[in-house]
Amino acid sequence: MKALIIGCGIGGPVTAMALREVGIDTEIFEAYGQGAEDVGSFLNLASNGLATLRVLGAHRKVLASAIPTPRMVMWSGSGKRLGEVANGLRLDDGTVSHTVLRSDLYRTIRDEAAQRGIPISYGKRLVSYDDRGTEVVATFEDGTQASGDLLIACDGVHSRTRKILDPQAPEPRYSGLYSFGGIVKDAGVTGEPGVYNMVFGKRAFFGYSVAESGETWWFANLPRRLGDVPADWKPVLVQAFEGDANLSARLVAGSDVEPALPVHDLPPVPVWHRGRVLLTGDAAHATSPSSGQGASLAVEDAIVLARCLRDSGDHRQAFERFEAERRPRVERVVAYSRTISNGKAAGPVARVLRDLMLPIFLKKSASQESLAWMYRYQASL
Repeated sequence: MKALIIGCGIGGPVTAMALREVGIDTEIFEAYGQGAEDVGSFLNLASNGLATLRVLGAHRKVLASAIPTPRMVMWSGSGKRLGEVANGLRLDDGTVSHTVLRSDLYRTIRDEAAQRGIPISYGKRLVSYDDRGTEVVATFEDGTQASGDLLIACDGVHSRTRKILDPQAPEPRYSGLYSFGGIVKDAGVTGEPGVYNMVFGKRAFFGYSVAESGETWWFANLPRRLGDVPADWKPVLVQAFEGDANLSARLVAGSDVEPALPVHDLPPVPVWHRGRVLLTGDAAHATSPSSGQGASLAVEDAIVLARCLRDSGDHRQAFERFEAERRPRVERVVAYSRTISNGKAAGPVARVLRDLMLPIFLKKSASQESLAWMYRYQASL
């Protein structure tokens, strides 16, 4: 059996490796003409995602380029400490959630797949596929084709495969936020390494963590009308954080601000699979980054899919089992993450209520481990 993997972000290479583990040949097709070594800022790889990467023996190199971030302290824009909560749960071997540059995570995972003999082709933008019953044939924008037994979509929130599979599939929904990130060397910021400071500012949300090296890693979520893009984002961000009782404005002013990314997620997608074609990762259930679960869910999908294909009689049964196991979990994460995103874009009245209620919510979360359902999940082959 051979699977065509559409997309070489994070999910594509991990899916290819997982399928190889159960005896399925794989080949990855990436729409862009080169890799994504310089795309994006950084992301949270939660403890459940690292536990799943460990199943493939692919976690050590990822950890080597990441910084541990096991705790989050919440602050109001006025400087009031609202509470503290764990960023994931500590695993049996002591592993905690880590923050990693997206480019480092991408490079590490892609190189690991290549070292395991998985071919990767660039400049292969999918335009259509033909499910012929006994095989599926993919046609790319450059006129070339590829055939296999299965086609697995790992092509993200704006998935071309999803639109072909189900023309009535819901469109990605804009969260109301633009996302930014940066790293400042020698910023002079003191703080306990491993702690994310999350600031619910008056006009925007800000988070930062101080690494052992002394670098300060920061990100920002700015409420903004979609498409309202200024010529220069830095003064807009600095103005958004002026007046907040924290270091956000100074850190932004001292950074190179990357082009902003509008944050999207997906409402429930009715059709995940049809025939020999399956959606996975963000193509099926994109979540906003507020829960830090996007990459972890894609890694979980890869392992569960490989197990279902190995243990089922045919691909139809495997796809049905995969969806039955994954849909309840991922849709719960998407809904939870969207709730957090909505809180970041709160208006004046909602902001006051949030700052009053958040300490109570955080105390309850910390004491009862109310998010254990998210972090303790461990996919296995």
